[in-house]
Amino acid sequence: MAKPQFRVIDTGLRTGRQNIAFDAAMIEAHQSGAIGDSIRFIHFEPCALIGRHQDLSRELKLEYCARHNIQTVRRITGGGAIYMDQGQIGWALVFSRKTLGVTDLGTLAKLICEAAAAGLSKLGIEARFRPRNDIEVDGQKIAGTGGFFDGDTLFYQGTVLIDTNPQIMASALNVAKAKLEKRSLDSAAARVTTLAQLLGTAPTIDTIKQALLDGFAENLGIEISPDTPSATEEALAREFYDEEIGQDAFVAEIDRAGVGANVGHGSHSGPGGMVSAFVRLEGHNNDRLREVLITGDFFVTPPRIVLDLESHLRRVPVEEISASVDSFFANAEVDLLSISPSDFVTAITNAVQNTGSPAPPIKSEDGV
Repeated sequence: MAKPQFRVIDTGLRTGRQNIAFDAAMIEAHQSGAIGDSIRFIHFEPCALIGRHQDLSRELKLEYCARHNIQTVRRITGGGAIYMDQGQIGWALVFSRKTLGVTDLGTLAKLICEAAAAGLSKLGIEARFRPRNDIEVDGQKIAGTGGFFDGDTLFYQGTVLIDTNPQIMASALNVAKAKLEKRSLDSAAARVTTLAQLLGTAPTIDTIKQALLDGFAENLGIEISPDTPSATEEALAREFYDEEIGQDAFVAEIDRAGVGANVGHGSHSGPGGMVSAFVRLEGHNNDRLREVLITGDFFVTPPRIVLDLESHLRRVPVEEISASVDSFFANAEVDLLSISPSDFVTAITNAVQNTGSPAPPIKSEDGV
């Protein structure tokens, strides 16, 4: 039986927003049949990227980013905030749901991460997949990943730390104290490592790319062939950049949530990540949801399903929150990666109970 065929492209050095626009372009081009299953290598100018559902000001130290010319970017995938520069390389797989004979997002994520870890291990390190979406060496993160289905197309991407400065990363991102305490770390910099630190010197980009390709080919059972970005992809990327992804309004689509009066905030942390909810109530006894905003570093697919859930919950009586969330997910075409409807219910219920209390403050600059 013939192995699945994947084209391999490298789109060169681009800004963060340009790279995310190209991500969106690859998805649309694959859905239309303009490109086949693909692997892409990605190079970034300095940027700080937040997940699709995250709050800009709560996740990034915006003043630091502005002072150091670090572009702020909103991804089209979920997950947490990351910092990227030329000391890292990104990769992305875009392929059909049927290609590998696996349709479950969690299982596919595990397969892809284990393949990437096997490839990185060829460089002389012992890389291992750590659920839900990290690749680690001796408990330190060397790569992060994430992805989603859009129809029958899977988009899954990751990054590899080559020789970046973890202190700059820590200075650009607002890493939650709870996340550090969970791993008994004093700072975000202690959570990560680089290939240069592990090996004493950084391998060449071509060496890293080949190691990853070997890992994907051997462990996913695919065949690869070199290619170049198509005219269709480039045109779509420019369109997505100009109309949405490259614009400040899109990056700040969720920003300073909970700032204002009569907003309740609640959160819940589980195996699938952190879910935060901000609610306004209405009714004579504040017994009905007026509006709900959901943020966090979780993964759901498709990402827009969160917007649909927020709309679904408008005007819902407080006592019917759980039933309404369960009904929504029972009737929606959605994949949840290590997160459940009950996680959303808990966060929203906590927010209702905290209405009238001040939302958690947005962290100020630490002077780094």
